[in-house]
Amino acid sequence: QCEEAAYEERRYPAGKWACVTKGEPLYEQSISLSFMKLMRYICEENSVGCYLGMTVPVLNEIHLTEEGTELEREVVTAYYLPGEFQQNPPVPTDPEIHITERAPLRVMTRVFYGVTTEETILREINLFWELLGSTDTVLRETYIVATYENPSIPQRRNEIWFICRA
Repeated sequence: QCEEAAYEERRYPAGKWACVTKGEPLYEQSISLSFMKLMRYICEENSVGCYLGMTVPVLNEIHLTEEGTELEREVVTAYYLPGEFQQNPPVPTDPEIHITERAPLRVMTRVFYGVTTEETILREINLFWELLGSTDTVLRETYIVATYENPSIPQRRNEIWFICRA
């Protein structure tokens, strides 16, 4: 019970990420299609023609509808480029993959396990709000789902990130 309630604050430095944006009917479809594109980029569909190396977590940036009861269709899936490629990222051969410089990030984060569906993510967001209580220190419309393991692992480790205001 105690472990379930735990959350922490973390800071991440600025860096370059390979990103794909998809807006499929289901969240799972968007992240699956985006991740497969990113895997091809990581594995050799890039200007250097070699395996770049996997980094974790893979981030899925989501937005809630105005009512806050469901996810907007568009999901940005992001892969952090390994250190040796931060200065000069390999160019993706897929035009849907964009290299983006992301600003430093401060987040409140909470671990959860299992598959990530719109339903499980909304539940985790609501649970986290209950734990945090009323606060204006984090954004209410944009969230990040961080995944640390292969999507085929049924009890994989995920985190919900609340983005702290600057």
